[in-house]
Amino acid sequence: MRFPTRALRLAIVLASTCGSVAADSGNAPFVPIAFAIPLTQAPSLDGDVLGDPVWQDVAATEGFRQTTPQEGAPVSERTEVRIGFTRDVLYVAVTCHDREPDRLVVSDSRRDASLDETDSVRIALDTFRDRQNGFVFGTNPAGIEYDAQFSREGEGDGGQGGFNLNWDGAWKVKTTTGSFGWSAEFEIPFRTLRYPGAALQEWGLQVQRNIRRRNETAYWAPLPRQYDLTRVSVAGALRGLQPPPQRNLTVTPYALGRGDERAGADRDGDLEVGGDLKWSANPSLTLDVTVNTDFAQVEVDEQQVNLDRFSVFFPEKRPFFLENAGNFSMGVSGATELFFSRSIGLGPGGQVVPILAGARLSGRAAGLNVGALNMQTREVAGLTPALNATVVRLERELPNRSGVAVLFTNEQATGDGALPGDSGQTYGLDGRWGIGKYGLVSGFVARTNSPGAGRDEHALDAKASWASPAWELSASYTEVGAGFAPRLGFLSRTAFRKPAGLIFHSRRMNGWGGLHEIRPHVSYNGYWTHAGFQETGYLHVDNHWEFTNAWEVHTGVNFRREGLQQPFLIYPGVTVPPGTYDHAEMQLVGMTDQGKRVSVDATVIHGGFFGGTRTTLRPNLKARRGEQLTAELRYERNEIDLPEGAFVTNLVRTRIGYNWSPRLFVQALVQYNDRADLWSTNIRFGWLRSANTGLFVVYSENRDLEDGRPGSPIRDRSLVVKWSRLLDLL
Repeated sequence: MRFPTRALRLAIVLASTCGSVAADSGNAPFVPIAFAIPLTQAPSLDGDVLGDPVWQDVAATEGFRQTTPQEGAPVSERTEVRIGFTRDVLYVAVTCHDREPDRLVVSDSRRDASLDETDSVRIALDTFRDRQNGFVFGTNPAGIEYDAQFSREGEGDGGQGGFNLNWDGAWKVKTTTGSFGWSAEFEIPFRTLRYPGAALQEWGLQVQRNIRRRNETAYWAPLPRQYDLTRVSVAGALRGLQPPPQRNLTVTPYALGRGDERAGADRDGDLEVGGDLKWSANPSLTLDVTVNTDFAQVEVDEQQVNLDRFSVFFPEKRPFFLENAGNFSMGVSGATELFFSRSIGLGPGGQVVPILAGARLSGRAAGLNVGALNMQTREVAGLTPALNATVVRLERELPNRSGVAVLFTNEQATGDGALPGDSGQTYGLDGRWGIGKYGLVSGFVARTNSPGAGRDEHALDAKASWASPAWELSASYTEVGAGFAPRLGFLSRTAFRKPAGLIFHSRRMNGWGGLHEIRPHVSYNGYWTHAGFQETGYLHVDNHWEFTNAWEVHTGVNFRREGLQQPFLIYPGVTVPPGTYDHAEMQLVGMTDQGKRVSVDATVIHGGFFGGTRTTLRPNLKARRGEQLTAELRYERNEIDLPEGAFVTNLVRTRIGYNWSPRLFVQALVQYNDRADLWSTNIRFGWLRSANTGLFVVYSENRDLEDGRPGSPIRDRSLVVKWSRLLDLL
């Protein structure tokens, strides 16, 4: 790569200074411009921006504006962004000046910890300049590594699209603090990103700064308050980039030792090896291959208490399925998903089904977003035959947040345990149409082909929404046929028609009565069978009161209808008879400043329930000591009194984490669930290297309850030691 002469370099520096405050001519919206400067020498990655001579000739991009607490006002503390690149690496340096550096708020130092309740910086890169998709990199003064992918400007579920925090890339960040405030240097290899093949490129850029003690959020590119960082359709422009052609070929082998013990069975041990391969077929398209896939380092699911008769949703956490997950998603998140990756490699009761191998092709080709996946699982005697899963989704993106996509999935039983005709297919078509600045119409139609399903193998959804700074309005209709059965998808319930709507208003109070903002709103959703019987009705009327000291109170009332056509066993020995039950309930939520060292939030719900009463208490306590020690205690108690009987459920979840550094940690999750008769313990030690690889030691244990205490014999327990390493071959 040939770099500009010093004269041309100086011209670019001057253009960068002017571009940060320039606007397009005419009536076009303001689009700030930043320039990436070619660097002949890489900066020292230590977080010291002001003291590094490499950054001295790179003009600072400024001009941050608040969205809260004073929408449109300049950021209260000077914020500077400098961007440069070498042949293989993009560097971003952010200097966060602060007149009171001793009051910086740092809440956590573990990877991907929330950056909402801490002083922080986040960077969004729309590498294709499609104004819909991109990458996020962030950190706080403790130097944590926070990264994510987003699609469709963050709309959708984080596990299957939308904002995907579980994605982990190979990159580094270092920070430092001083009398000036704090600063951060990001080192992002181009191979971690996906981008077009042009020699000179323009990307979308947005930078967010949080000043937590003032509850202040500011953005480099002006942003209406109803949006967040992923609203890249109004992001600024990053010009002057000369990224190299992709030459990405990495291999991530792993070795694992496991010891297991189950009630009534002998102890068992195992040694396993496997790995993943990643190859960039071109700058925009990536092939991932996995062999003997293992997810031992993934945290266990959080327990839930199900007092309904429908399926509960658990998000995807397994790393292989999370990269470019938005390229595969279609449907209504958490309710009617045409493809849900947790259906691969997990049995009907959550049992692990070994994955023999798989491959994924994702990215862009011929102007399309491409997602193609094939996975092969092993047979598990008495549980499931070997299964082959195929998913293909192709999407054409259009201007103004619009697009259209098609989806095909197939699950086929294979091997000796397969029965004839044991397969199922899903066909889907979805689209969205952006109307002006605030409007969006979206929806999908789908059909399945399942042996023995009979008629009505269809599903459809249509939604219209409007999101302005003060108002959010939406109306939707979803229908699922009685025979609709996506074998690689997820349905919370089947055979229904569902209308829904929302009216939401936010009003800034400018400190009147100590209030920052109030958010009155009303929402409704109802479920009817195809025969016209109403199974569920839910009308929610609420107001959120947010104070200038970051405390919040939510005061709401819910009007519920539950219709049963069959008896419902809600608790051992307690069966709710058929009928229609109409009730009202009070809902009260309160929370203190979540950025403090000790914070509390609590929910209280009280009202009618299936002909009786229910009182739900959900107090939560969070505490931290610096950025190293964090603890959280969550409790949920349901006291239910029905004509058929009374009972109580208790769910306790405790998290404790200690972080020696952003890459060295121990975390514990202990759960008590008397509804499931279970004590669960999961302890994870991690010593991380690049892209969340490294050494993991994981201990898990499940025990039955005995008089409310852990009893014996145990249900199961395991100890896993796993090592993995990212090897860059090109």
